[in-house]
Amino acid sequence: MTQLISERQGRVLTLTLNRPQARNALDNAQLERLATALEQASGDESIGAVVITGAGRGFASGADLKEMASRDMVATLQDPRPGLWARIDGFPKPLLTAVNGYALGAGFELALLSDMVVAGENARFGLPEITLGIMPGAGGIQRLLRAVGKGLASRMVLSGEPIDAREAWRVGLVAQLCPPDLTLEYAQQLAQRIAERAPLALQAAKQALRQGQEVGLSQGLSIERQLFTLLAATDDRQEGIRAFLEKRTPKFTGR
Repeated sequence: MTQLISERQGRVLTLTLNRPQARNALDNAQLERLATALEQASGDESIGAVVITGAGRGFASGADLKEMASRDMVATLQDPRPGLWARIDGFPKPLLTAVNGYALGAGFELALLSDMVVAGENARFGLPEITLGIMPGAGGIQRLLRAVGKGLASRMVLSGEPIDAREAWRVGLVAQLCPPDLTLEYAQQLAQRIAERAPLALQAAKQALRQGQEVGLSQGLSIERQLFTLLAATDDRQEGIRAFLEKRTPKFTGR
């Protein structure tokens, strides 16, 4: 059975986590598949955006506990997972997650790492690691803290209790809420609209959004202005302005 299904639709690549027997748990092999697929998509100019979703009843239940249980402290220090997560996080194009059912532990960390989450009304998001005597270790605490603030992040991390899709949407974790049977379709449609934009502008805007979460306002403004200025040298900027003035659809080339 193919554990990561890859499908193309226009300029959008959809990657489906397909380990339903393990509730789509993200073991090292699956993270390697994801990282490799995203790196290939990064170098493919015909792909403008990527959607990650999960097969079966949920998005992803977390890390593979059987794999984790076999590691002592030394093995944990040598674990390749941090490098795999860094490769996924380094994907420069828009990355969406389409979430139905549970997105827990590493599954929620993957959703937090993406640029936006489209969620079905049946989705649930949580970091239950504390109930196992451990804690999140792939960026879940830091990204959740920056996304929703100390109060809700502390509640979720220290209690291990999940929140439902509506609360996740209310606090800004979810970009779009939809009926469960339309979640992937909504995400793909949004990704297709995004993928029509100028590739270099998308990458610059994504960089400004991400770095803006990590620095103060003045530094964020400086980064934004630098990236804006660099785009002035691109053919796509000229094409976009010209097409607007000529009242036609722009033809972006990524140059």
